Amino acid sequence: MQFETLNQGSSPLVASRNKVLRNTYALLGLSMIPTVLGAIVGVKMGFATLFAGSPMLSLLLFFGVAFGFIFAIERFKTSSIGVALLLGFTFFMGLMLSRILTWTLGFSNGGSLIALACAGTGAIFLCMAGVATVTKRDLSGMGKFLFVGVIIALVASVANVFLHLPALTIVVSILCLGIFSAYIMYDVNRVVTGGETNYISATLAIYLDVYNVFVSLLQILGIFGGNRD
Repeated sequence: MQFETLNQGSSPLVASRNKVLRNTYALLGLSMIPTVLGAIVGVKMGFATLFAGSPMLSLLLFFGVAFGFIFAIERFKTSSIGVALLLGFTFFMGLMLSRILTWTLGFSNGGSLIALACAGTGAIFLCMAGVATVTKRDLSGMGKFLFVGVIIALVASVANVFLHLPALTIVVSILCLGIFSAYIMYDVNRVVTGGETNYISATLAIYLDVYNVFVSLLQILGIFGGNRD
């Protein structure tokens, strides 16, 4: 009886968290539309070739625009402007996908690799989100370790812009795949446990997790499964 009373008392809180989670998933699904559109536009217009001669300039521009969007989204996360900015950001991220998509489409089985990466990303998301929803463990401590992992991967990625080491590319891709798969579980669990109460911020975090999982997985599939015949 005591347990039943506790459940009844906490039901409004649970309902509120479930609402945030539903809104997050809905907005996450919606955000995939401008991402796909951006990717199509980027590939068709040869967006990847615009900064091919200056990778550092391309990297700086990407970080500048991306962090500008992220700052603005967080600034307006309590209004519809935040949703519009998020969708604009996902279109931009779709444009930025054009480089790896163009590279992958250079393989005779490029279309199959992209489809496999999409399916793999979906499977990873469902698995990690499922674990995050049902687990009774406190995952809050994961954040610091995952952030350190992101910094290491970022430094290695920037270094590889100059080093062009295939082995380092593989290591970074595998590292990012593991880190951002874990981040999906961590960020979804934050919503489930009430650590994140704003669905726009939650969507932004999970979108970036899914995006990086897809890019990492596609990179690995291209390296090990790409066919030039």
